[in-house]
Amino acid sequence: MKKLIKTSFVIAAITLISCFNSFGKGELKSEKSANRPNIVIILADDQGNADAGYQRTPAEVSTPAIDKLASEGVIFTNGYASAYVCAPTRAGLLTGRYQQRFGFFTAADSREGLPLSEITLADLLQKEGYKTGVFGKWHVGLKEPYHPLSRGFNEFYGFLGHGAHDYFDLTCKENGDDFHQCIYRNNETINDTGYLTDNLAREACSFIEKQAEEEDPFFLYLPFNAVHFPLQAPEEDIKKFDTGNKDRDIMLAMLHRMDIAIGNVIKSLKDEGVYENTLIFYFSDNGGAKKVSANNLPFRDYKQSVYEGGLRVPFIISWPDKLKHSVCNEPVISLDIMPTICAALNIELPKDRVYDGKDIFPAIRGEIKEPLHPELFWDGNQNKWALRMGDWKLVSPKSGVFELYNLKDDLGEKNNLAKQYPERTTAMKNKYKEWRNEMAKPMGDKM
Repeated sequence: MKKLIKTSFVIAAITLISCFNSFGKGELKSEKSANRPNIVIILADDQGNADAGYQRTPAEVSTPAIDKLASEGVIFTNGYASAYVCAPTRAGLLTGRYQQRFGFFTAADSREGLPLSEITLADLLQKEGYKTGVFGKWHVGLKEPYHPLSRGFNEFYGFLGHGAHDYFDLTCKENGDDFHQCIYRNNETINDTGYLTDNLAREACSFIEKQAEEEDPFFLYLPFNAVHFPLQAPEEDIKKFDTGNKDRDIMLAMLHRMDIAIGNVIKSLKDEGVYENTLIFYFSDNGGAKKVSANNLPFRDYKQSVYEGGLRVPFIISWPDKLKHSVCNEPVISLDIMPTICAALNIELPKDRVYDGKDIFPAIRGEIKEPLHPELFWDGNQNKWALRMGDWKLVSPKSGVFELYNLKDDLGEKNNLAKQYPERTTAMKNKYKEWRNEMAKPMGDKM
């Protein structure tokens, strides 16, 4: 494993592979095909940027399945989540739009839910004949009209909200707010046993096997709640780690267990003969959390921050039939996943709304002459926001404070250049204001 990790790190850190070399086994078909790829989105929760073996060496983490996916797929060195907390990123992922366009700014907005006016990726794929399943942390709606089976999914196993869930206690407590922590199978609450991360993989593998037997193309959305607090892992896994920080040992054990789960899902794809024609996305919903002793190096800060440590995450795309291994440095964001999938399947996005995500494939092929995203925005309606334009990033960590960084020279965001470049700072502030004025009123604003 150490050799794999070291090799992957050297490739990512030293070798600048041209993105256009990554397409290897033929062009994307221009017309709809009966042999459409299966789609898998694997979403980690609060994973630190450095808490993936392929990202660093020597590594104290143990993520061989993730590392293998990285060594065979496309690694994005500038991969971002669309929010610095869980639920808004999930809302943006499912819609391909800045979640702020429909007022979904904070984790608390999950209590109201993803607006019913929004069209989800699952909605589109279901209409195209895909069988759709979600197994894990939903976190974008609690009431029945907002449940997964009402938003384009055929199958659901997991919990509705809120952010955290006990990993061992999977019994349903049908009273008060605890009711939303019940484990659901489709629309029914159940009592279950085992370790939740293992169970999510069990359900995902069962879904793969069933769809492969029926020869249906499928969309599998696997949003883990690992490595989100509470810190809980099987004791035998915790004993594998000895960092001197007990909390970090437990988090690494949780991460290792999630990696085993991912490995089981990949094995199911291979066993069913569908792995080669499966388009897989892997990323984290935000930066690693300080509460679980995550490591976001070389970036500054943690989850709930608009510095890079709260936003930049491990980000991988794999499609063995179409993609060779490469490293792509173009900035991409989780909003891009829906339009990329639709481009791969030759599905036209609805024309009645703005889509902020972009098709990533031209960036992978090296075909873009301008940035895929001229600007990227982050805003949680908490008096902190950020804007990236090229290598420049304007950060407002609190009201009235503005910091300018050149990420090409300063990944750790240590050297504030706002006073040296006042015109650039002002122009970027104005660009942010224009964008924010296009967004909807936050759900949390009751006035």
